[in-house]
Amino acid sequence: MAFHPHTRPVAAALLLAHLGHAEALAGNGGVVVELVTVGDPGNAHDTRVQEIGAVQCGGVDYEFRIGKYHVTIGQYAAFLNAVARSDPHGLYSTQMAANLNIAGIARSGPAGKYAYTVMDNGGDSANRPIVYVSWFDCARFANWMSNGQPAGPASPATTEDGAYTLLGRTTGAAVARNEVNPNTGAAPAFYIPTGHEWYKAAFYSPRKVGPEGGPGAPGYYTYATQSDVRPGNAIGPLPNQANFRANEIYAVTGVATFDPAQNYLTDVGAFSGSPSHYGTFDQSGNAYQWNDMDCAPTLFRERRGGTFEGVFTGSSISFWHSSTWAPDFQSFKIGFRLAAPAAPAPPACVADITRDGEIGGADLALLLGAWGTAGAGKLDCDLDDDGIVAGADLALLLGAWGACAR
Repeated sequence: MAFHPHTRPVAAALLLAHLGHAEALAGNGGVVVELVTVGDPGNAHDTRVQEIGAVQCGGVDYEFRIGKYHVTIGQYAAFLNAVARSDPHGLYSTQMAANLNIAGIARSGPAGKYAYTVMDNGGDSANRPIVYVSWFDCARFANWMSNGQPAGPASPATTEDGAYTLLGRTTGAAVARNEVNPNTGAAPAFYIPTGHEWYKAAFYSPRKVGPEGGPGAPGYYTYATQSDVRPGNAIGPLPNQANFRANEIYAVTGVATFDPAQNYLTDVGAFSGSPSHYGTFDQSGNAYQWNDMDCAPTLFRERRGGTFEGVFTGSSISFWHSSTWAPDFQSFKIGFRLAAPAAPAPPACVADITRDGEIGGADLALLLGAWGTAGAGKLDCDLDDDGIVAGADLALLLGAWGACAR
């Protein structure tokens, strides 16, 4: 099978084709990360016995956001072009081009002038999951995103600090996530999800459908497709589908025969009728994903999810299956997705004169009607309490335009 690198700019491949209800966050480098909110804080753990034994997974007592999709090949290529012209920390693996089952990203030029291009292997690879990334690679990508997608060589301001203080580390124990990004003075904007966060986003629902259909009680599904029934693997809008070997048949080719020159990854979100309850895709199939199971400096990190070559019985794409690996491990099976803190609360309703939860035209009309007066009363238009309704009050109202916290 022939393939060739794209000659068009990589940035053109970065915007995902599945923009919908999810929130999209972009930085200066143009990489867009769609996030979905995982609410329902305080949910109980899943206590089902898993491959690793009797454990408790998925209980999270706070709201957070998580990537709707895997980090993609196009997004990772943009990262490499921004920070890996020399690549001292091995962010690029030559297997990203050599293994045609997942290709990928091609690299050209000499060290110091490396350039990275998205490949075409059985179609545009830009929106397929990036694989052959270690946990350390993922941590550096999270740092880069948290630092605003800067361009430049590896440094504390680009890849070596931010969500994780790495400072050259590529082997040994993983490091704990920073509570504060030293480059911004705020909580890291992006990070690798904890195991509990990843698991809850994949399998939990506060209204899990019962065996007879209809809304049920809070609980955990077997698969990240809102189902306890083993999925099929038909690409497209059908419910309960995933990229794995259903009945030994590969999703991309529709046959059981393995072809070493065939791409087997699907675009993120290609199984459009099979989201989790919270709206994530491909947490049961396509490629496994790193997580930060205990968020502590230990020798191992966990991977969960499923892969395109997952066995047809379905156990390898279910809640049951997981394993831990040294954080420098790379594989054609393992990629990642990002997580983020809960979205900031809407602005306070100081300017919500009508007290309807939204600052809009009705509030503006009342303020203008009270212009030049004290504006006090049941509907107080003197927003800054300086004794007169004037330009400062108008500026406050316009600056808070839209929905607000009540």
